Formats: sequence, structure tokens, C-alpha cells
Amino acid sequence: MSTIKFGPSGLGSVNEAISNLEKLHSLRLTACEIAFTYGPYIKDKEDALKIGAAAKKLGIYLSIHAPYYVNLNSKEIEKIEASKKRILKCCEMGHWLDAKRVVFHPGFYSDMKSEEASIKIKEGIIEMMITIKKNKWDIELCPEIMGKVNVFGSIDEIAGLVEETGCGFCIDFAHVLARYDEHKFEEIKKAFPQKKWHAHFSGIEYNEKGERNHKLTEVKEWKTLLKFLKGLDKEIVIICESPDPVGDSIVGKSLAK
Repeated sequence: MSTIKFGPSGLGSVNEAISNLEKLHSLRLTACEIAFTYGPYIKDKEDALKIGAAAKKLGIYLSIHAPYYVNLNSKEIEKIEASKKRILKCCEMGHWLDAKRVVFHPGFYSDMKSEEASIKIKEGIIEMMITIKKNKWDIELCPEIMGKVNVFGSIDEIAGLVEETGCGFCIDFAHVLARYDEHKFEEIKKAFPQKKWHAHFSGIEYNEKGERNHKLTEVKEWKTLLKFLKGLDKEIVIICESPDPVGDSIVGKSLAK
């Protein structure tokens, strides 16, 4: 049976970070993803070290979500380079925070076929992994399965990046449902045989183009996912991205007993 850590997306401001971690601990949540949506808002090394030490003491696994607007397959080289810098800045801060994974949106197709886009994105990931190794940052890059059909990030595309680069991955189960209009549990199981999984989940509204927006997670949605996850033998971190990520994480954890 899998072991599952539950926690929210979002830690709050630098001044609130440690008290928010203490609240998560009191609620028996054991994970938190720091959302650097518009860039790393934790800028000071000493702040990062204090927050990371508090999380470790409280038994809360930290990860980071890089800015949403990165694109490793832009037609403009300048945008690719800027995207790599933004992701690497998250990795640097993640190192001081003792966060182990940096989740990011890999990019757009940019009028290319999947295979062409994959080559560009793979090159970017390999280059960043070289920098991470050079700096001795204990960080894993995790491209995310995406919820819109016109964006790079299908199950097979992310699994291909993992196989070809050795990077990590983020399985967003809500995005899978939005992209394919079904859960695709067996395909996911085959595509990601690794022992450790990093995952996102929430309720989601979608149409024929895929994801529209996240919504509160219904109990039946949690039960469907947890039935699948608990039947595996993996170490899973699941981050809730609903409008009430803490409350929904508590519901998920309670249902996992």
C-alpha cells in the first residue's frame, strides 16, 4: 500500500510562512508546495533557511511551483533563456528552503509537432540539470502533465521527458481528467513506474479544449483517486490546488485512512 503525504498549494508570505507551517502541522498535513507564481517571493537566503528548517522540524515536505508563464519551446530564444533562468532561480531558492522538487509547465507546441517541441524542451531540461548538478543543489525538476490539449504536457510527452533526461515529474490528476475526459489510471501507472510520485489534485471544470478552472474537490472525486493510489506501492506527495487547498487536503487525508 502507498504512503501518501497531503498538503496545499500556497504557503503565504515570508512573514506568515513559519506560522502557516505550524498550522499545517497542527492539522496533520505533511506537505506544502510554495507557489512562486510570479517569481520567487522568498528572496533572502536567511529567510529561506529559517523556513526550510521549520518545515523539516515539523515534518512538512516542501516543493516549489515555478512561475506559470515559463515556456521552454518558445519561437523566441530570449523567452526560452528567460524561462530557464526563472526555473533555475526557483531551484536555487529551493535549495536553501530544503525543498526537493520544482514543478513547472514545460511549454507550448508553438505550431510544432509534439516530437519537435519535445526536442526543444528536453534540451532545456538537460541544460538546467547540468547547472543544478554543478551548483550541488539537491533539487529535482518536475515537468507537469497539463490540462489543455493545445499545450505540451500529455502523459506520454511527460513520460518521454523523464525517460530521456532522468528528470522528475508531476502527475496532475485533475489535468489528466480535463485533457482526456477520463482518469487514465492504467496509462499513468504504466507511464510512471517510478517508486516516488509527485502529484497535484483538485476539482476541475473543463470542455473540449481541456482545463477551464479548478474548483473545490468533491468527496467522490477524492474517493476515486485514493482508491487507485492506495492500491499502488509508492511514496506519493499530493498537493491540492483547489480554491480551498488546506480544507480539501484535510478531507483527502481523512478519506485515506
